Amino acid sequence: MLELQAAVAKVGKYASPESGDTIEMIERPKGGFSLVMVDGQGSGRGAKTLSNLVTARAVAMLKDGARDGAVARAVHDYLYGYRNGQVSATLNILSVDFPTGCILMSRNNPMPYYILKPSGLISSNEPSTAIGLYPNTKPMISQHEIEPHMYVIAFTDGIAQAGQRYGKDMDLGNYLASIRCDNGCTAKYLADSILLRALELDQKRPTDDMSVMVLSALPREEDTPKIRRQELTFPLERVYK
Repeated sequence: MLELQAAVAKVGKYASPESGDTIEMIERPKGGFSLVMVDGQGSGRGAKTLSNLVTARAVAMLKDGARDGAVARAVHDYLYGYRNGQVSATLNILSVDFPTGCILMSRNNPMPYYILKPSGLISSNEPSTAIGLYPNTKPMISQHEIEPHMYVIAFTDGIAQAGQRYGKDMDLGNYLASIRCDNGCTAKYLADSILLRALELDQKRPTDDMSVMVLSALPREEDTPKIRRQELTFPLERVYK
C-alpha cells in the first residue's frame, strides 16, 4: 500500500503585505485530489487579487469534474478576455486521479518541475507560457504512473531565482539530486527544506514571493488505518477587528 502526501511551503516577498502566490487543494469528484498553484504578475495586493481570481476559477471547474487541461485553457481564456492580454499569471495543476491511478501535471509556467525517484531525478522543462498574455496559450500536460518513493516538486520563480541578488544560485536540480528519496523522507520535510534553502540564499529577505508544493508516494503497512489528514500552519501577525 502507498500513502500519498501533499505539502506546501510558501512565503511572501520581503516587506510586501501580501503574497501574490496562491495554492489551493480540492478533492476531485471521481476520486483523488488536485493542487492548484498560481503566481500572479507583480507582488503585493494586486498580485494576490489576481492569483485568487485565477485559482477560484480553476478550483470551481475542477470540483465540477472538468479535465485539468480543459480547466487550464478555460482559465487562460477568462484572464485573457478579462484583462485584454495585459496581465499574466503562471499556473500549475498537480492532480492525483484515482480512476486512472496516475499523477497529472498541467503546466503554464516557464519554471520546470521535477520528479525524484530512487532511479534518479527527472526534469520536466518543456517550453511553457504563462496564461493571460497570448490568445492561443495551451498548457503542457504530463502523466506519470504512481511509484513508491516518488516525489513531484513544483515551484514558482521566487524559488528558482533565490540568491541571484547576492551572486548565488539556487541550483535546485543539483540540490534535489543529492537527496536520498528511499529513506521515507516526507513531502512536508522536502517542501520545508527547499523553502528554507531559498530563504537562506536570499539572506531571509526574499526578493520575490516563494512557493513550493511537493507530492510524494510512500510505502506503508497494509493494516494501517486508512486515515486522511490535513495540516495547516499560518503565521498571524495581528488580529484584525
